[in-house]
Amino acid sequence: MKEVLREIGMIARALDSISNIEFKELDLTKGQYLYLVRICENPGIIQEKLAEMIKVDRTTASRAIKKLEINGFIEKQNHPTNKKNKYLFPTEKGKHVYPFIKKENDYSNMQALKGISDEDTERFFHTLQKIRTNIENEWTYVKKGNKRHYE
Repeated sequence: MKEVLREIGMIARALDSISNIEFKELDLTKGQYLYLVRICENPGIIQEKLAEMIKVDRTTASRAIKKLEINGFIEKQNHPTNKKNKYLFPTEKGKHVYPFIKKENDYSNMQALKGISDEDTERFFHTLQKIRTNIENEWTYVKKGNKRHYE
């Protein structure tokens, strides 16, 4: 069997490293840009949904969100009925850096797919979506306290 997940992991870590270096001058570190992008694209999202979207636990999300808030990229607003839930919105500072983050993402996509036909890219995209769905099911299963059985 080919080590597909190992390859995907190396790609993800390399891209994350590049982004962390390039976004350092913006005071965005350690993957915080992922949260900011999702908040800009989904203004008013609650922390739990954001954590689920990025596939991290609530504690990890909470730390990143707190740093984004301290650095002035996002703001929290109270939920009218549920005091535990806070709506997350980008500030003007957050909205200002979003286009740069988006350009970096578009450029990385272009570089990653260089020399690959549109047809192969489309097929690969659908294959990755299937892989993600499979892993999301496993993630949800384990997150609920279940144990996987390796056979």
